[in-house]
Amino acid sequence: MNTYFIKRFIAMIITLWLIISGTFFLMHSVPGSPFNEERTTNEAIQKNLEAYYHLDEPLLVQYGNYLSALLHLDLGPSIKKSSQTVNEMLGRGFPVSFELGFYTLILAVISGLTLGIIAALRHNRIIDYLSMSIAVLGISIPNFVMATFLIEQLAVNFPLFPVATWTSPKHMVLPILALATGPMAIIARLTRSSMLEVLTQDYIRTAKSKGLSPVKIVFKHALRNALLPVVTVLGSLAASILTGTFVIEKIFAIPGMGKYFVDSINNRDFPVIMGTTVFYSAILILMLFLVDSAYGVLDPRIKLHKKEAK
Repeated sequence: MNTYFIKRFIAMIITLWLIISGTFFLMHSVPGSPFNEERTTNEAIQKNLEAYYHLDEPLLVQYGNYLSALLHLDLGPSIKKSSQTVNEMLGRGFPVSFELGFYTLILAVISGLTLGIIAALRHNRIIDYLSMSIAVLGISIPNFVMATFLIEQLAVNFPLFPVATWTSPKHMVLPILALATGPMAIIARLTRSSMLEVLTQDYIRTAKSKGLSPVKIVFKHALRNALLPVVTVLGSLAASILTGTFVIEKIFAIPGMGKYFVDSINNRDFPVIMGTTVFYSAILILMLFLVDSAYGVLDPRIKLHKKEAK
């Protein structure tokens, strides 16, 4: 098992390095400078600004300096907001984005599992068709379209919830709902198909013949095995939720990382672009690693060490 974790850790580091390198060189390949829109036509001032932020150095030198600073967890200063560092911006924005993503993921998992289990237990009945219709709509409608619809219906036509900011539980309802519909639908459809397959297995029929209660059969025997495909997609779903927060945060004026990321792209703020990309990439890689590790907990037949030779 130790060998498995060491290999995975090395793979995580290499993956993160490739993401950092790709983002860095792609970002610097775009023509122009962060200071092109400064309110000055003085070329000397622009050159001084580029020298101050070391943007006049050769690209490989900038790349080496960035990797060196990154090893010390220093993401550098913001170019457009010179009084702030990227670390400070992450410290303010990430807790809000994490809170939005966490609540969204909890809602998506609970509602998706519930819909999927009910649909599987009531296969080919009205509630099955209704649950899957909801799931299809959730997959088909993008979260920014769902956000617009929720704002129109629940904030304008029926003023039940406020639209903008992140200051109270009522402000959280609409963005969480808008962000959770897609992942919820995917989990519901996957849970339904997995449950239908598991419920036809011999050990389920054996459990029924022994007189076990339906609740025990479903939650102790069937659901645990049906969760494996769901766990498989949780990493990518978490990724989609985190990247989706950029759009949702912009729509609902939530002061999370989405605001900094979008503004940094518009302003060509290189350190903020790199900082948010590196930060989120590290989190997503870690989440995928945790998902892989969870396989062995859900199914003891899955081992995390090298298979013994026959």
